[in-house]
Amino acid sequence: MEWNPEVLIVGLSFGSFKLINQGLKYLPAPESALRNTWKWRNIWTSMVHSVVTGIWAVLCFYLQPRMAEDLIGTHSPSSHRLVSVSIGYFIHDFTDMLWNQKLQHSWELLFHHAVVITCFGISVSLCSYVGFAVVALLVEINSIFLHLRQIFLMANMRKDTCFRINSIINLGTYIIFRISTLAWMTRWLVLNRDNIPLITYSIGSVGMAIMTLMNTVLFYRLLRSDFLQSSREGKKEKEK
Repeated sequence: MEWNPEVLIVGLSFGSFKLINQGLKYLPAPESALRNTWKWRNIWTSMVHSVVTGIWAVLCFYLQPRMAEDLIGTHSPSSHRLVSVSIGYFIHDFTDMLWNQKLQHSWELLFHHAVVITCFGISVSLCSYVGFAVVALLVEINSIFLHLRQIFLMANMRKDTCFRINSIINLGTYIIFRISTLAWMTRWLVLNRDNIPLITYSIGSVGMAIMTLMNTVLFYRLLRSDFLQSSREGKKEKEK
Protein backbone atom coordinates (compact mmCIF):
# COMPACT_ATOMS: atom_id res chain seq x y z
CA MET A 1 0.00 0.00 0.00
CA GLU A 2 1.41 3.41 -1.00
CA TRP A 3 1.75 5.88 1.86
CA ASN A 4 -0.04 9.18 1.39
CA PRO A 5 1.88 12.00 3.16
CA GLU A 6 -1.24 14.19 3.09
CA VAL A 7 -2.80 11.89 5.71
CA LEU A 8 0.08 12.84 8.02
CA ILE A 9 -0.49 16.56 7.33
CA VAL A 10 -4.20 16.20 8.14
CA GLY A 11 -3.30 14.41 11.38
CA LEU A 12 -0.67 16.98 12.36
CA SER A 13 -3.09 19.79 11.59
CA PHE A 14 -5.80 18.17 13.74
CA GLY A 15 -3.33 17.76 16.61
CA SER A 16 -2.00 21.32 16.26
CA PHE A 17 -5.44 22.93 16.44
CA LYS A 18 -6.28 20.67 19.37
CA LEU A 19 -3.15 21.92 21.19
CA ILE A 20 -3.97 25.55 20.34
CA ASN A 21 -7.47 25.08 21.72
CA GLN A 22 -6.19 23.49 24.93
CA GLY A 23 -3.45 26.12 25.31
CA LEU A 24 -6.06 28.89 25.30
CA LYS A 25 -7.25 27.59 28.68
CA TYR A 26 -4.18 29.18 30.26
CA LEU A 27 -4.66 32.63 28.69
CA PRO A 28 -6.76 35.28 30.47
CA ALA A 29 -10.31 35.83 29.21
CA PRO A 30 -12.68 38.74 29.91
CA GLU A 31 -15.11 38.19 32.76
CA SER A 32 -18.05 38.28 30.37
CA ALA A 33 -16.59 35.29 28.48
CA LEU A 34 -16.14 33.13 31.58
CA ARG A 35 -19.75 31.94 31.31
CA ASN A 36 -18.83 30.01 28.18
CA THR A 37 -15.08 29.43 28.12
CA TRP A 38 -15.46 26.61 25.59
CA LYS A 39 -16.97 28.97 23.01
CA TRP A 40 -14.31 31.59 23.73
CA ARG A 41 -11.52 29.07 23.01
CA ASN A 42 -13.37 27.68 20.00
CA ILE A 43 -13.72 31.11 18.38
CA TRP A 44 -10.05 31.96 18.92
CA THR A 45 -8.99 28.59 17.48
CA SER A 46 -11.19 29.26 14.43
CA MET A 47 -9.62 32.72 14.19
CA VAL A 48 -6.14 31.17 13.96
CA HIS A 49 -7.33 28.88 11.16
CA SER A 50 -8.91 31.78 9.26
CA VAL A 51 -5.78 33.96 9.46
CA VAL A 52 -3.44 31.13 8.40
CA THR A 53 -5.54 29.61 5.60
CA GLY A 54 -6.98 32.91 4.31
CA ILE A 55 -3.53 34.47 3.78
CA TRP A 56 -2.15 31.14 2.52
CA ALA A 57 -4.92 30.85 -0.08
CA VAL A 58 -4.19 34.35 -1.44
CA LEU A 59 -0.46 33.48 -1.64
CA CYS A 60 -1.25 30.26 -3.52
CA PHE A 61 -2.97 32.17 -6.31
CA TYR A 62 -0.27 34.86 -6.28
CA LEU A 63 2.54 32.31 -6.64
CA GLN A 64 0.61 30.05 -9.06
CA PRO A 65 -1.63 32.38 -11.14
CA ARG A 66 -2.35 29.60 -13.69
CA MET A 67 -4.37 27.83 -11.01
CA ALA A 68 -7.11 30.46 -11.42
CA GLU A 69 -7.47 29.45 -15.08
CA ASP A 70 -7.48 25.70 -14.42
CA LEU A 71 -9.12 24.84 -11.10
CA ILE A 72 -9.17 21.11 -11.92
CA GLY A 73 -5.67 20.00 -12.82
CA THR A 74 -3.34 22.87 -11.93
CA HIS A 75 -2.07 23.24 -8.38
CA SER A 76 1.14 23.60 -6.41
CA PRO A 77 2.42 21.39 -3.56
CA SER A 78 1.75 24.33 -1.24
CA SER A 79 -1.93 24.57 -2.24
CA HIS A 80 -2.32 20.80 -1.80
CA ARG A 81 -0.88 21.05 1.72
CA LEU A 82 -3.14 24.03 2.45
CA VAL A 83 -6.27 22.01 1.73
CA SER A 84 -4.94 19.13 3.86
CA VAL A 85 -4.25 21.49 6.79
CA SER A 86 -7.77 22.86 6.49
CA ILE A 87 -9.27 19.35 6.56
CA GLY A 88 -7.44 18.74 9.85
CA TYR A 89 -8.92 21.91 11.32
CA PHE A 90 -12.48 21.12 10.22
CA ILE A 91 -12.22 17.61 11.68
CA HIS A 92 -11.01 19.15 14.96
CA ASP A 93 -13.81 21.74 15.01
CA PHE A 94 -16.42 19.12 14.10
CA THR A 95 -15.42 16.87 17.01
CA ASP A 96 -15.03 19.86 19.35
CA MET A 97 -18.60 21.05 18.69
CA LEU A 98 -20.00 17.53 18.77
CA TRP A 99 -18.44 16.96 22.19
CA ASN A 100 -19.12 20.33 23.82
CA GLN A 101 -22.28 21.80 22.25
CA LYS A 102 -25.87 20.64 22.06
CA LEU A 103 -26.87 19.34 18.64
CA GLN A 104 -29.77 21.79 18.23
CA HIS A 105 -27.31 24.69 18.59
CA SER A 106 -24.64 23.37 16.26
CA TRP A 107 -26.29 21.21 13.57
CA GLU A 108 -25.90 23.88 10.86
CA LEU A 109 -22.15 24.18 11.39
CA LEU A 110 -21.75 20.42 11.80
CA PHE A 111 -23.49 19.92 8.45
CA HIS A 112 -21.33 22.64 6.87
CA HIS A 113 -18.16 21.00 8.20
CA ALA A 114 -19.25 17.55 6.98
CA VAL A 115 -19.77 18.92 3.45
CA VAL A 116 -16.39 20.71 3.48
CA ILE A 117 -14.50 17.68 4.85
CA THR A 118 -16.09 15.46 2.17
CA CYS A 119 -15.37 17.83 -0.74
CA PHE A 120 -11.85 18.72 0.42
CA GLY A 121 -11.10 15.07 1.15
CA ILE A 122 -12.05 14.05 -2.41
CA SER A 123 -9.89 16.87 -3.79
CA VAL A 124 -6.81 15.91 -1.75
CA SER A 125 -7.10 12.16 -2.35
CA LEU A 126 -7.56 12.56 -6.13
CA CYS A 127 -5.04 15.43 -6.41
CA SER A 128 -7.70 17.15 -8.49
CA TYR A 129 -9.93 20.22 -8.04
CA VAL A 130 -7.36 21.54 -5.54
CA GLY A 131 -7.65 25.00 -7.11
CA PHE A 132 -11.40 24.88 -6.57
CA ALA A 133 -10.82 24.07 -2.87
CA VAL A 134 -8.33 26.94 -2.55
CA VAL A 135 -10.91 29.33 -4.03
CA ALA A 136 -13.31 28.15 -1.33
CA LEU A 137 -10.68 28.96 1.32
CA LEU A 138 -10.59 32.61 0.19
CA VAL A 139 -13.80 32.81 2.25
CA GLU A 140 -11.57 32.62 5.35
CA ILE A 141 -10.47 36.23 4.74
CA ASN A 142 -14.00 37.28 5.71
CA SER A 143 -14.09 34.71 8.52
CA ILE A 144 -11.30 36.65 10.27
CA PHE A 145 -13.67 39.59 10.80
CA LEU A 146 -16.62 37.30 11.44
CA HIS A 147 -14.72 35.70 14.33
CA LEU A 148 -13.57 39.13 15.56
CA ARG A 149 -17.21 40.14 15.72
CA GLN A 150 -17.99 37.16 17.96
CA ILE A 151 -15.00 37.97 20.17
CA PHE A 152 -16.16 41.59 20.57
CA LEU A 153 -19.68 40.43 21.45
CA MET A 154 -18.43 37.96 24.07
CA ALA A 155 -16.24 40.73 25.53
CA ASN A 156 -19.28 43.05 25.78
CA MET A 157 -17.78 45.52 23.28
CA ARG A 158 -20.84 45.94 21.06
CA LYS A 159 -21.01 49.70 21.63
CA ASP A 160 -17.29 50.24 21.06
CA THR A 161 -15.97 51.97 17.94
CA CYS A 162 -13.84 48.88 17.21
CA PHE A 163 -16.97 46.77 16.90
CA ARG A 164 -18.57 49.28 14.52
CA ILE A 165 -15.48 49.46 12.30
CA ASN A 166 -15.18 45.68 12.28
CA SER A 167 -18.89 45.37 11.34
CA ILE A 168 -18.35 47.54 8.25
CA ILE A 169 -15.21 45.63 7.20
CA ASN A 170 -16.97 42.35 7.94
CA LEU A 171 -19.89 43.19 5.66
CA GLY A 172 -17.56 44.44 2.90
CA THR A 173 -15.33 41.34 2.98
CA TYR A 174 -18.47 39.19 3.22
CA ILE A 175 -19.62 40.50 -0.17
CA ILE A 176 -16.15 40.26 -1.76
CA PHE A 177 -14.73 37.04 -0.32
CA ARG A 178 -17.86 35.07 0.50
CA ILE A 179 -20.78 35.98 -1.79
CA SER A 180 -18.65 36.87 -4.85
CA THR A 181 -16.39 33.85 -4.37
CA LEU A 182 -19.37 31.48 -4.16
CA ALA A 183 -20.87 33.11 -7.26
CA TRP A 184 -17.57 32.64 -9.12
CA MET A 185 -17.36 28.97 -8.06
CA THR A 186 -20.98 28.33 -9.12
CA ARG A 187 -20.38 30.02 -12.48
CA TRP A 188 -17.22 27.97 -12.99
CA LEU A 189 -19.10 24.73 -12.28
CA VAL A 190 -21.77 25.60 -14.85
CA LEU A 191 -19.26 26.64 -17.54
CA ASN A 192 -17.14 23.51 -17.03
CA ARG A 193 -20.04 21.07 -16.79
CA ASP A 194 -18.78 18.99 -19.75
CA ASN A 195 -15.29 18.59 -18.23
CA ILE A 196 -16.48 17.33 -14.84
CA PRO A 197 -17.67 13.77 -14.04
CA LEU A 198 -21.35 13.57 -13.14
CA ILE A 199 -20.77 12.45 -9.53
CA THR A 200 -18.26 15.26 -8.91
CA TYR A 201 -20.52 17.81 -10.57
CA SER A 202 -23.48 16.63 -8.47
CA ILE A 203 -21.53 16.82 -5.18
CA GLY A 204 -20.16 20.24 -6.12
CA SER A 205 -23.57 21.60 -7.16
CA VAL A 206 -25.26 20.39 -3.96
CA GLY A 207 -22.40 21.79 -1.89
CA MET A 208 -22.60 25.18 -3.62
CA ALA A 209 -26.38 25.31 -3.19
CA ILE A 210 -26.08 24.58 0.54
CA MET A 211 -23.29 27.12 1.03
CA THR A 212 -25.18 29.79 -0.92
CA LEU A 213 -28.32 29.29 1.18
CA MET A 214 -26.39 29.32 4.47
CA ASN A 215 -24.39 32.42 3.51
CA THR A 216 -27.50 34.30 2.36
CA VAL A 217 -29.19 33.63 5.69
CA LEU A 218 -26.06 34.63 7.63
CA PHE A 219 -25.69 37.85 5.60
CA TYR A 220 -29.27 38.84 6.43
CA ARG A 221 -28.70 38.10 10.12
CA LEU A 222 -25.55 40.23 10.20
CA LEU A 223 -27.21 43.10 8.34
CA ARG A 224 -30.24 43.02 10.65
CA SER A 225 -28.22 42.71 13.87
CA ASP A 226 -25.36 45.14 13.20
CA PHE A 227 -27.02 47.78 11.04
CA LEU A 228 -30.82 47.64 10.82
CA GLN A 229 -31.41 46.91 14.51
CA SER A 230 -28.79 49.40 15.70
CA SER A 231 -30.33 52.09 13.44
CA ARG A 232 -33.75 51.51 15.02
CA GLU A 233 -32.24 51.66 18.49
CA GLY A 234 -30.50 54.95 17.61
CA LYS A 235 -33.78 56.49 16.44
CA LYS A 236 -35.54 55.43 19.64
CA GLU A 237 -32.81 57.04 21.77
CA LYS A 238 -33.14 60.30 19.79
CA GLU A 239 -36.91 60.31 20.25
CA LYS A 240 -36.46 60.00 24.03
